[in-house]
Amino acid sequence: MHAFSHGTSSTPTVVAVPPALSLPVIESAFPRQLHPYWPRLQQNTRSWLREKRLMSADKVEEYADGLCYTDLMAGYYIGAPDEVIQAIADYSAWFFVWDDRHDRDVIHGRPAAWRRLRLRLHAALDSPREHLHHQDPLVAGFADSMVRLYSFLTKKWNARFARHFHAVIEAYDREFRNRTGGIVPTVDEYLELRRLTFAHWIWTDLLEPSAGCELPTAVRNHFAYRRAALLSQEFAAWYNDLCSLPKEIAGDEVHNLGISLIHHEGLTLEEAVKDVRRRVDECITEFLDAEEDLNRFADILADGTVHGKELSVAVKACLGNMRNWFSSVYWFHHESGRYTVDSWDDRSTPPYVNNEAAGES
Repeated sequence: MHAFSHGTSSTPTVVAVPPALSLPVIESAFPRQLHPYWPRLQQNTRSWLREKRLMSADKVEEYADGLCYTDLMAGYYIGAPDEVIQAIADYSAWFFVWDDRHDRDVIHGRPAAWRRLRLRLHAALDSPREHLHHQDPLVAGFADSMVRLYSFLTKKWNARFARHFHAVIEAYDREFRNRTGGIVPTVDEYLELRRLTFAHWIWTDLLEPSAGCELPTAVRNHFAYRRAALLSQEFAAWYNDLCSLPKEIAGDEVHNLGISLIHHEGLTLEEAVKDVRRRVDECITEFLDAEEDLNRFADILADGTVHGKELSVAVKACLGNMRNWFSSVYWFHHESGRYTVDSWDDRSTPPYVNNEAAGES
């Protein structure tokens, strides 16, 4: 089907959404928004990618806008101060480049290079200022992102973010070993690992600086908050799997829910697509219930005190952005050149990959 994305230009473009990937409820009940800083965001992130040598100037010119990395974040963290959304957008762009490096290390069989990068990222996460001028652009760019992200809230938030991202790095290492060993994780193993490789809790953590408020542990761990946050991220992960299945089959990937279902549950490709689609639909339905629960919890937090009112407002801002994640992820997958696999000369080699950033000459 065709739908207006109401996306990233002054003139809305018509985006073709394949029937198998169409989600009418997203198009009707989850209206898309974009942070008003988006045009500057896109321009600044383009410059940052060049300056940090994460993409060469020609790759930035040809592919950066079409990859829509800034669009994804601008559609998610609505209300964030400009400097916060800029730091998040640059970090997100770095994350995609890191994912590409990981993929190339797998494809070219570079375990030693991957191990070096993994250890350097762990070190840069704990002491980013010491890695700002690292010879590897990926490490230096990551360090720059961390210095900026660590500047918005407290050391306690920074430690939590670091703890969550250390776990993401180790999950990428498990994925590296699975892929190089040809190991397809079981469905349960995959579901657990995917929450880390998709960085569920990282994107959730970033809701707080966007809202300008560090939430108390009791609020973040409340079942209503965690359920709504998890469902928004699960939707994104499973929808990504649905959309990227052709790309990942072409690249001999073993990490995709559809691939696990085919390999371990004996499903056909058609049945696996249907199962992943069912999970995606359930995330949407369950989120609408969770949204009501979290709204009620936010109302309870407004207990008549100034602090209670601030917490209530912050939680509702975080919830609003959890909702925004659905539409932002949905349209991203139909606008970004990252998923136009059939148009690539080599279906296993993305044309936007920068050789230097990918560890290649």
